[in-house]
Amino acid sequence: MFQLIKSLIFKFLEALGSYLTLITEVIISTYRRPPSWPLLREQCFNIGVLSIIVVAVTGMSTGTVLAVQSFYQLSDKGFAGVTGIMVAKAMITELGPVLTALMVTGRVGSAMCAELGTMRVTEQIDALSSMAVNPNSYLIAPRFIAGFTMVPLLTVFSVIMGIFGGYVISVYYFGMSSASYFDPMPLHISLFDLAMGLIKAFIFGILLVTICCYKGMRTQGGAAGVGRATTQSVVISYICILISDFLITMALNSIHQEL
Repeated sequence: MFQLIKSLIFKFLEALGSYLTLITEVIISTYRRPPSWPLLREQCFNIGVLSIIVVAVTGMSTGTVLAVQSFYQLSDKGFAGVTGIMVAKAMITELGPVLTALMVTGRVGSAMCAELGTMRVTEQIDALSSMAVNPNSYLIAPRFIAGFTMVPLLTVFSVIMGIFGGYVISVYYFGMSSASYFDPMPLHISLFDLAMGLIKAFIFGILLVTICCYKGMRTQGGAAGVGRATTQSVVISYICILISDFLITMALNSIHQEL
């Protein structure tokens, strides 16, 4: 049992070191030679534009559910007027960044890992290296830049759609006035809440892209290996997003209380 635990710890540390090395190499190669605009534009389109529909549906459905739950829980206590604040706060600080990252991981991260994994097992990446093309600059850097650029923008869009969905349900179904829904928001939503949501989205974007690219670049074992790597990349990304969400929330709130 001890040997098994020791072996798992060593494997984890080895994978963590390899992952951090890959991120460092990508950052250095990006700084030395930024990717060309056509490559970057393609990845921004794949990650950002093609994810708009799924992000919009996720954000709006989440906002409507939050509004319904908040209204039913608070209306009999005389606090129905805080429905808008509940929806906005939850979407900005937690559900917007987390759900957007999860949706983008499922839609883009899995495809990213499968594409790179297929290139690895078919030796296309080795062919790039033999032609003096840096795979990190050509394959990973455009995805890296597009990830931490597009995920925050998608998060903002998801938050807007969530607040709008809550507004539609609250006003046109429960009969609240628009003023009751929107007016308390500027008083109770601070710049700290907005900063927390954007910081989370930025970090989640980096995590999901780098983890999926790392698993794709380390794929072995043919077609079956590509399938395993894709599944592992999505599961690991989900776990890292959820754990980092908790850690970021604790850290930022602790810092905010001390300031």
